[in-house]
Amino acid sequence: MSFDEAMKRLEVISKEMDNKELPLEKAVELYSEAAALVETCRKEIADAKLKIEKIENGGADK
Repeated sequence: MSFDEAMKRLEVISKEMDNKELPLEKAVELYSEAAALVETCRKEIADAKLKIEKIENGGADK
């Protein structure tokens, strides 16, 4: 899943979790999915940051 897809899914999950009548089991399931997506996004951001730092330091792979 791409970063953009993960962010879109997180937006959907956020809206779903705003539902006050959401059953607890579903809320826990959505929370678990969101936590995994957040970790995926963090990794993508960290990877992008490393690539940018390499470019800025003149060590980009060509």
